[in-house]
Amino acid sequence: MSADEPAPSGPRGEGTPAGRDELRADVRALMEAHWDAERGYCVPNPDVYPHLWLWDSCFHAIIWSALGDDRAVLELRATLAGQLASGLVPHMRYGGQGPDTWLGPLADTSSLTQPPMFAHAARVLAAAGTEPDEELLGRARKGLDWLWDQRRTDQGLVYVVHPWEGGNDHSPRWDDWGAPGRTPADYDRAARTAWNKDRMHDVSFGPDGAARWSTAFVSCPAAFNAYVAFNTAELAALLDDAELAERAAVLAEAIDRHLWDPEEQLWADLPVVGGGPSARIPTSDAAMPALVTADAEKARAALDQLDDPDRFGAAFGPANVARRHPAYDPATYWRGPAWPPLSYLFWVAQRRWGRDAAADGLRRRTVAATVRSGFAEYWNPEDGSGLGAVPQTWAGLALAMTPDARA
Repeated sequence: MSADEPAPSGPRGEGTPAGRDELRADVRALMEAHWDAERGYCVPNPDVYPHLWLWDSCFHAIIWSALGDDRAVLELRATLAGQLASGLVPHMRYGGQGPDTWLGPLADTSSLTQPPMFAHAARVLAAAGTEPDEELLGRARKGLDWLWDQRRTDQGLVYVVHPWEGGNDHSPRWDDWGAPGRTPADYDRAARTAWNKDRMHDVSFGPDGAARWSTAFVSCPAAFNAYVAFNTAELAALLDDAELAERAAVLAEAIDRHLWDPEEQLWADLPVVGGGPSARIPTSDAAMPALVTADAEKARAALDQLDDPDRFGAAFGPANVARRHPAYDPATYWRGPAWPPLSYLFWVAQRRWGRDAAADGLRRRTVAATVRSGFAEYWNPEDGSGLGAVPQTWAGLALAMTPDARA
């Protein structure tokens, strides 16, 4: 099957009212099962991920909104409730017992951050008629201000100090920082996770516990910079804020100027401390700056690859690593599978550029994969088999991609 063909699916993949209602019922059941009423958020998976994760909960808010449920605001409020005095929004708030690894000096939250998808979530909620309140929007602004003020290089790019901040924990782009395992033959997830845990001890922290720098790992990822610019633009539109709009444009221009890779026709990461050529490995999230670039040709070149079977195109959504690259493994964590949040954001990018046919094809493949995988954390893009935690709440993004989801 080529990437241009619709993935096989039942009625839920066809966009019919009956199929939409069935998908909607499944998504609601998943959200209800993972809802923690005491804490006001969904856990991604009760057994594997029993805490709040920043960008997971932002996507949960979008899913609640697609369901027409007021818990969209509660989820977004819980996401921002752990914000530190400096403005950093932690990538985790602990529910019940603490995490199984050291994530900084704070007792209730991590000291790292994650893609700041809270502004996009706020705009989605507002567009659906659920206006976030002034305090919530103020926290969103403060979180973006912190990244702008505290996490930019001299080139004007935003940096991360740990792979966990990028959201793509085991990406091949981190390989040249010394992470173990480069190909399916020598990759070991436990060893890679242990390496990530060790990198926490290279991080330094500000007075309020916010991660500030690392002596071993600092990178300006193309995707993370795109997420920051995109969310800054979303909040600017929501608040009619010219300063934020200018920041988003400046960052988007810096991404194009410093990160565009003409050979790969994607955006590369920029190592700051450590790293090497692996920062250019073709990963699908290297197309994320299509969310913000003003360069139509760059956007077209990058987005076209998501449907190209010789690059990322697969029957059940874009593979996370180019399918012909030596690092590609369709069943290994962040080394090849398709991911619901990435597919959702690619769908947003395709629509931004008026690529409606590509967006609809991606929607159909994502819905089919979501159902086939059992609402998995991620899935094999070749056959749609579920991987990671099953079920995982953010798989409900398939509903947010469905026309008339709130009907």
